[in-house]
Amino acid sequence: MTTTPATDAEGSGAHPRFAEALSDSGLGDLLGRVRRFPDGTRTAAEAAAAIGCELSRICKSLIFAADGVPVLVLMDGASRVDVELVRRELGAAKVTRADADVVRETTGYAIGGVPPFGHRTRTRVLADRALLRHHEVWAAAGNPHAVFPMAPEALVERAGATLVDVRERSA
Repeated sequence: MTTTPATDAEGSGAHPRFAEALSDSGLGDLLGRVRRFPDGTRTAAEAAAAIGCELSRICKSLIFAADGVPVLVLMDGASRVDVELVRRELGAAKVTRADADVVRETTGYAIGGVPPFGHRTRTRVLADRALLRHHEVWAAAGNPHAVFPMAPEALVERAGATLVDVRERSA
């Protein structure tokens, strides 16, 4: 699979809103590290295969609805979110996966390309601690064909996330 390295916002492959969010937050240098893949990186497995990294080094940005209010959960690509743990963490009565319309309305991006920050609206963000196991993780850059690398601590801070343990545990 071929990759296109980035050099600026127009050529980066990043969604323009996300490129602007990077620049506005002093992270414009990351635009040069965005990688675009013609075959897409819509799923964590596709992204890991395209990049050539472990699945756990992919940062998934998942939108849930907690009592009808959108919440973003950042999770490593090798793990699944335990919705019950998210519900308890938020003190919500009910937590469900948000549908595609809610994801786009909340973030401004389509499923498969949602970045960890730079969203249309401000939402509460939870980040699973497993992301911190790596020195660098890869996340969507606003579309299903582009990803960028970032230190997980910096990503969690920039996303305004609360560190939690919300991974599904194997039996």
